[in-house]
Amino acid sequence: MTDRSLITDEKLAERIAALDTLGAVRDAAASGMRLYLVGGVVRDLLLGAEVPGDLDVAVDGEVEELVVRLGAPGTVHERFGTASVDVAGMRVDLARTRAETYVRPGALPDVAPAGIEDDLSRRDFSVSAIAVSLDDAPAVIDPHSGRADLEAGLIRILHASSFRDDPTRALRAARYCARLSFEPAEDTLDPLRQADLTTVSGDRIRAELERIAEEPAASGAFALLADWGLADIDEAAPGRIDAVLAVLGERGWEEVAGRTDVVLAAALPDPAVEAGALRLAAAHPESPSAAVRLARGRSGVELVVARAAGAGWLDQLIREWRHVKLEISGGDLLAAGVEEGPAIGAGLEAARAAKLDGAASGREQELAAALRAVST
Repeated sequence: MTDRSLITDEKLAERIAALDTLGAVRDAAASGMRLYLVGGVVRDLLLGAEVPGDLDVAVDGEVEELVVRLGAPGTVHERFGTASVDVAGMRVDLARTRAETYVRPGALPDVAPAGIEDDLSRRDFSVSAIAVSLDDAPAVIDPHSGRADLEAGLIRILHASSFRDDPTRALRAARYCARLSFEPAEDTLDPLRQADLTTVSGDRIRAELERIAEEPAASGAFALLADWGLADIDEAAPGRIDAVLAVLGERGWEEVAGRTDVVLAAALPDPAVEAGALRLAAAHPESPSAAVRLARGRSGVELVVARAAGAGWLDQLIREWRHVKLEISGGDLLAAGVEEGPAIGAGLEAARAAKLDGAASGREQELAAALRAVST
């Protein structure tokens, strides 16, 4: 655990004042409406980090009224008392200050309007439960000692039933710990290990795992999940994640598959994908055309996993062979007297194989290879 120096309240006020977007939101507030900067942006500002692209503002008042007064493009979610608006080139997420109750473990909460302290008390960890009032003289509101935990590098729950109410907080704990190089507080680690993710829908778990996969420190977060015994992550997952990310970093591979899908495939292997990837890794295609046939129909994720497993021949496939194009088309075969039907595809396939293997170059040779294939 490493102590961290936070910026002063004076410096925090200066950084907030420099955000024109917040000034526009504050100026649009109706009389009696209280606004608070909340969420990760407060944590990041206190740590001296750069301001992210989005801002979270809690509104003690009617969100719809504020949106109307802003006159900015955006989307209002009346049912949840939230809105997303574009103000001065930044997205601002507005949410009514509220309290939450859970009818059963893992259920989505029931919400009711409440003040800012109740709103902060519903949040996941102390370092996320800090607000800054957007009055003329901004003041830090920190009822759960979040700043002290920031300085100590700790992730701490706000109450003993936190992970029972919402077990996905355990997944967020891994994400924050890996991103910030924090550790769970002593009173948080045991409840964290006991989080029961079976009470949560698969969609919600998947969404949290996708957020982890998008993190620069994804392998570290999944290592923590493995250590905590959560989400069926095994101890080899971080190594697999590092391996597939190394492949995505190679020339040509960045466009083969998305980072999120590849990381999740490494963290939670699909037996079918793994089996296919291992077959590719064990293969030694004798020619470029044979390599193309072997890889045909494989998903980008499967190709990345196979390359991470040792299928070095895929590098040439990705960088060269898959980009080979014919100069002829089906129309050329029709014009040469080939009947419409499967023979056209077979002829083009033969011409492509010949070109890949260096046996055909240019239109005439491609056409000759195609016609030979359909005449035999």
